[in-house]
Amino acid sequence: MQIFRDKAALQHTVKALKQKGKSIGFVPTMGALHQGHLSLVSQAAEVCDSVVVSIFINPTQFDNAIDLRNYPRTLNSDISLLESLNIDLILFAPNAVELYGEKVEAEHFIFDGLENEMEGKYRNGHFDGVGTVVKKLFEIVEPDKAFFGEKDYQQLQIIKKLAEKNSIPVEIVGCPINREMNGLARSSRNERLTTEMREEASFIYNTLLIVKEKFGTESAKNINDWVISEFKSHPLLKLEYFEIANTNSLKSFEIKEEGEEYRAFIAAYVGDVRLIDNIALNN
Repeated sequence: MQIFRDKAALQHTVKALKQKGKSIGFVPTMGALHQGHLSLVSQAAEVCDSVVVSIFINPTQFDNAIDLRNYPRTLNSDISLLESLNIDLILFAPNAVELYGEKVEAEHFIFDGLENEMEGKYRNGHFDGVGTVVKKLFEIVEPDKAFFGEKDYQQLQIIKKLAEKNSIPVEIVGCPINREMNGLARSSRNERLTTEMREEASFIYNTLLIVKEKFGTESAKNINDWVISEFKSHPLLKLEYFEIANTNSLKSFEIKEEGEEYRAFIAAYVGDVRLIDNIALNN
């Protein structure tokens, strides 16, 4: 595995690969890698000749300084995990100055309203930070395809919009949510959970499974009231939001429309650890 911290050296290597006709897959991460990340890398390797993985904890997408400070930093173990795949990879692990220069701040984006739903209501400036760093990384790596997990489904839709509105010639590939044995969606934040909290957090996915069953027969209000009631009765979990939304617009669902697709979204705290999850409701 080749490791680069300097963007110019990375670009030189990627350019040489492209001159040989190689396709470039890209998996951007914030490190603290887990099996979900590795599944993205493996999927990229299946369809692209070369794969670039980035590890960069992006300060501009955190609206909470404590959350940024507590975010796990595990570069050495991340490198070991990537090497365990036995895939010829390129790792890009820059510092903030290398990506942003001396002024670390987010660009402002308009994503046609996608940024105002769900996460956008609760994490001020989050998607400006995401858009800024992903745009910078796309400009550096110039990938043919970029791979993102559906756990961050709103982020996935926003990155598709980012590529479209900025005419960035990259195909955005959404990959299925990778789950632990108890159904908990894999996340770097899971490492902050105790064994008990990790087990109790499976309640989030189990709730989504029941929502999917109810979606065929019950109103959005009844489902919403039921979810709120279920979380109120759980001593270790605190619901931040629950939404049933149109898959494309991410607008909240009120009355089902024929031919439209919907997903259910949850953000909840287990102790002081914030987790998100979602599920497709039409299939």
